Amino acid sequence: MKSVYLDNASTTQVEPAVIEQISEIMALGPSNPSSLHGTGRVARKYVDTATEKIGNCLNTKLDEPGGARLVFTSSGTEANNLILRGFSNSRRLIISRIEHPSVIGVGRWLERTGQRVDWIDVKKSGVICLEHLKFLLESDNSGEALVSTMWGNNETGVIQPVEKIADLCRIHHAKFHVDATQCVGKLPIDLSGNPMTAITFSAHKFHGPAGVGAAWLAGGASIEPIMYGGEQQLETRPGTEPVALIFGMAEALELATKSMVHNGKHCMALRDQLEFALEDSFPEIVVHGKSEERLPGTSCISFCGADRQSMLMALDFEGVACSSGSACSSGSSPPSHVLQAMQCTKAEIDGALRFAVSKFSTAKEIDFAVERISKVYRRLRR
Repeated sequence: MKSVYLDNASTTQVEPAVIEQISEIMALGPSNPSSLHGTGRVARKYVDTATEKIGNCLNTKLDEPGGARLVFTSSGTEANNLILRGFSNSRRLIISRIEHPSVIGVGRWLERTGQRVDWIDVKKSGVICLEHLKFLLESDNSGEALVSTMWGNNETGVIQPVEKIADLCRIHHAKFHVDATQCVGKLPIDLSGNPMTAITFSAHKFHGPAGVGAAWLAGGASIEPIMYGGEQQLETRPGTEPVALIFGMAEALELATKSMVHNGKHCMALRDQLEFALEDSFPEIVVHGKSEERLPGTSCISFCGADRQSMLMALDFEGVACSSGSACSSGSSPPSHVLQAMQCTKAEIDGALRFAVSKFSTAKEIDFAVERISKVYRRLRR
């Protein structure tokens, strides 16, 4: 065995059937769903079919006038930017301290422009502090706030209490955006009668193609575009839609939804296999969020006494691909803002690595990874 890929929270292997479907659509020739000729109508049919498939997977009707709708984007990052910047009539933004960089970054930018941004504290277990959110909402009950939290954390895998957050937002007449990038395709999501205002996700997190994501908007939700120059998607997100990628996203989500229970059990078993083996050999390591409900395949482990960047590079040479934090910031490997918000010790933050399995991972690969991780840790720990 030459290498093992354990960085599936960053991006996943594309389903072979999805690659085949994308190739077939691209081979048909020019594809612009905004064109009025026959070729354009064929492209529009593919987009409409994909939209219907995604709606079925998320249990939301997307064909009712004035009802919920999808806005296709290039990524989850763009979708998050579109939602947070598009709700320009929200006088106040409330964000948790453990959000993805694409949410944190917008929050900091809005602060620099003079908009009020409040930050929700987080418990040591990695769960958002509902009491603090309630306090923030009650401190200004004008109903002009937008609350933004993720569903499943991209570093620790800890699942957030979005239903309870939604209830608080409803009581205080606040809009509620959920970054569901790590959860769509992995956890059951039912958007019928959902109190959330917007949800964002990205195809490459559930074995679809990179380069396409989406924002789901509840009926009646209106946002301003952040780009201009076209009338596509009701002028919310201009630009020619990537038909093949959109259809590939729908195919991947449909496959993930059909095998969700099996895949979840498979990933959870491999995650536990990895954690139990390492904990048995190294009692000093820390598995973050272990006491809480987590995504089935994500594990954040602190190898206390070792440097995360040195561990990461050494494991790469040993054939184990993992990460030291969010995929959008791991290139420079800054200290994890998520673990800092959880009040972890410096040793825990300095030695933290993230591992994430997928449906394509195997028990044999985990055995290989445990052997290589153990070898590297023994060599690098002080």
